[in-house]
Amino acid sequence: MKTNTILIIGVLTVIVLAVIYTLTGTDNPETYIENVEKERERQYKFIRFNVESPLTDEQKRTFGELEYFPIDPSYKVRAKMVPLENKKMVELPMTDGTLEKYLQHSHAEFELKGQSIRLLLLQSQKDPDRRNFFLAFADATSGEETYGGGRFINLRQDGKNSITIDFNLAYNPYCAYNPDFACPLPPRENILEIPINAGEKDYKKEEG
Repeated sequence: MKTNTILIIGVLTVIVLAVIYTLTGTDNPETYIENVEKERERQYKFIRFNVESPLTDEQKRTFGELEYFPIDPSYKVRAKMVPLENKKMVELPMTDGTLEKYLQHSHAEFELKGQSIRLLLLQSQKDPDRRNFFLAFADATSGEETYGGGRFINLRQDGKNSITIDFNLAYNPYCAYNPDFACPLPPRENILEIPINAGEKDYKKEEG
């Protein structure tokens, strides 16, 4: 399975998102929306045209557009990072039945839509940058409006004890487009009962 490709693209995405977080660190909602739209356009071009895209050649020929929830700035939150006292490696199940190791690093605690939320932040053992984090989550929209296997957000720590999480930038794993790719499933700590009506919706394959 093409897990190495997923990691490389993930690292590049973290760099892009770090720039976006800098650009969207503003109270101006128009600027924020504009920058999220630019990121979505970048993602569309990658999926549609890049040779590393998970889409097959047949899928590319009939590919229309990526579907998203409307951009909602309230889904960009500042979370407190609470490091785990006993950090340990955990094996996440992959969609192909294999396992992949991640380091359980800390919990991100924040308020969203009146709810107190606590999510587990992971680090890939293949990523040498210790300020990069991986968030895989599922919610009440999973299997309905969004991909049943959950969605991902690549994060970069931007405070001493805090991190920005923008659910408007949540994206589908490659296996949502192509089952030939193996993707990690969200840990049980990150399966939310509430809906996260932000980010990318499920991919609908067009009939050619």
